[in-house]
Amino acid sequence: MTNENSNPFKNEDVVVNEENTNTDEIKEETKAEETPVEENKNDKLQEEYDKLNQQYIRLAADFDNYRKRQEQERENLIKYGTENAVKGLLEVLDNFERGQKALENVEDCEKVKESFNLVHKQVCDTLGKLGLTEIKAIGEEFDPNFHEAVMQTPTSEHPENTVITELQKGYMLGDKVLRPTLVNVATEG
Repeated sequence: MTNENSNPFKNEDVVVNEENTNTDEIKEETKAEETPVEENKNDKLQEEYDKLNQQYIRLAADFDNYRKRQEQERENLIKYGTENAVKGLLEVLDNFERGQKALENVEDCEKVKESFNLVHKQVCDTLGKLGLTEIKAIGEEFDPNFHEAVMQTPTSEHPENTVITELQKGYMLGDKVLRPTLVNVATEG
C-alpha cells in the first residue's frame, strides 16, 4: 500500500486553474512571440524574391535588346554587304569611262590593248581584295567539287581524269565555290 500523503499527484493537489490556461491566451502569446521572427523571415524572403525578379526582368530586357540589335545588324549586312564591293568596282568603272574617252581618237591597237589589260588587271585586283580566287584546273586531277566536266577526250598524252582544257574559269569566294570551272577531262584512250 502506498501512503496517500507521499503521492504528490493526488486529485486534491492537482488543481487546474481554467482561467490561467485558456487556450486562446496561449495561442496569442505564442503568436506574439513568433510573429517578429516569422515577419522577419517573410520580409527577407520577399526581398530576395523581389531582387531575383528584378534581375530576371533586367536579363529578359537585355536579351530582347540583344536580339533586336542582332536582327538589325543582320539586316544591315544584307542591305549594305555589297557596299565595299561596289565601291571597289566604281573605280574600275571610272577607268573604263576614261579609257573610252581616250580611245575615241586612237587608231593604234597597241594602246587599246594596253588600256584593256590595265583595266582587266584592276578588276582582278579589286575582286581579289574582296576574297575572290581563281580555281586552278589545267593539269590538275578532276575534282567534282571544283570542276564541271563538259567534255571528255580520249588521250594517251595525259593521265586519266586529268583536266586538259579549261573552257570557262571557275572562282571561289573564301572557301565557297561561286562557280565551278568548266573543263575537258582526259580519259583512257
